[in-house]
Amino acid sequence: MASRAAEVKLRRGGVAPLALGWGLVVASFVLLGVAISQVLNVQFGTTPSNQGTVLLLTALGVVLGVFGIGRIADRTRGLTPALVTFVFSLLAVEALLRAYAVPPGLIPTPSRVWTALVNGLEVLARDAAVTFVQEALVGYLGGTIVAILVALAVVRFRFLERGLLPYAAVASSVPIVALAPVIVKAFGLEPVSKAIIVGITVFFPIVVNVVRGLQSANPHHLDLMRTYAVPPARTFLLVRVPSALPFLFTALKIATTLAMIGAIVGEFFGATGEGLGFRIQIEAGRFNLDVVWAAIVVASVLGIAFYGLVSWLESRFTFRFGSAK
Repeated sequence: MASRAAEVKLRRGGVAPLALGWGLVVASFVLLGVAISQVLNVQFGTTPSNQGTVLLLTALGVVLGVFGIGRIADRTRGLTPALVTFVFSLLAVEALLRAYAVPPGLIPTPSRVWTALVNGLEVLARDAAVTFVQEALVGYLGGTIVAILVALAVVRFRFLERGLLPYAAVASSVPIVALAPVIVKAFGLEPVSKAIIVGITVFFPIVVNVVRGLQSANPHHLDLMRTYAVPPARTFLLVRVPSALPFLFTALKIATTLAMIGAIVGEFFGATGEGLGFRIQIEAGRFNLDVVWAAIVVASVLGIAFYGLVSWLESRFTFRFGSAK
């Protein structure tokens, strides 16, 4: 009897609303799909004759989708709500752009962006290799190594903290857009100039965070190490490093985004004919915005993957050093 009551309660409180949410989402997808099919053969830039019907179907689909996603998000964990929202957004944008006959030279539909991505995949892959591997990744690793070394020196020598760290904080506020053309002119159009831009961009947040992390070590733990005459190097490894890791990985995750931004912005001011930034700039000048958005999608996927890799490394290292601690 008790199990039956619990089952009824679970159904009323969790399963039924979740099923209703999925039903609303499916109905939303169907309505948006029908709306898109009504204008699928209409030439881009031409207002469809049945615009009112398409807009009505789209509005109904958007309303049902919003309520459905809200119910799913309340009762589902993980990436499911985000993925459903992503698909819903693509369908809604596709329907609205086609219904209002927005020219593709102004805002391309998601389907045109997908077509451009598939057709230009080889070119975009070469551009991505230049931007991510030769510029963003090289600059990221170089800037990180230099920043950690500087942070160690600042913690070791107190006068550097008072004399150097304030300038690092001030220099981090310099806009990368103002710095990029100077570096490109000084070091040329090759990827090394963009790698330098990335290195400078990621250097400041990492050095500041690492210094704060190393200085946040528990004083009682440090006193205990001195009491037992533990060598300074081992004290550093057992006490300061674990306390600094959360600060370091926070800066590294921020730097992943800054690295991609720095590389792409640097290419706006000069490139050798390859790179996502170069592709975005040249195709925007030609009003091929579907290719521009395809390049943006590639850059976004690389940025998300890079961030995810650093987050995975964070979980591995913090768990390992936390266990050792």
